[in-house]
Amino acid sequence: MDDIDRMILSLIQNNARITAAELAHHTGASSSTCLRRLRALENGGVITGFHTRLDPAAVGYGIQVIAFITLEREDRATVATLEDGLAALPQILSAERLFGDPDFLVRVVARDLADYQRIRDEHLSELPGVARITSTLVMREIVRDGPIPL
Repeated sequence: MDDIDRMILSLIQNNARITAAELAHHTGASSSTCLRRLRALENGGVITGFHTRLDPAAVGYGIQVIAFITLEREDRATVATLEDGLAALPQILSAERLFGDPDFLVRVVARDLADYQRIRDEHLSELPGVARITSTLVMREIVRDGPIPL
């Protein structure tokens, strides 16, 4: 990976819809070179996908909650089943397994507090091995999916 690849990656992190001509303008390479490099970065697994970000409130999700999940047991089967359960819930924006306590950090969207209570009670607390869920409401997002510094 060289400086041109890094510039391409920086540019597409800020605007995934940037054209090859715009990439060429910013990098000094030709459009065809930029496209070839972009495809090589995709094929090499450096670029893992292109996504559209939605405003949760604009589509009816008025609150975001950070839920910390602590397990009562951490055997391989329990952890795998819990991870699969989290991945299957459409209200989960992100879920990460942590070292230490708590065991998981989960970002959840809900229509309102009653909706989050239902998600927590009917889904999160029913996952295998869950000992405790600690929830906190997100007041305001400052940075979301910030670019990786290159």
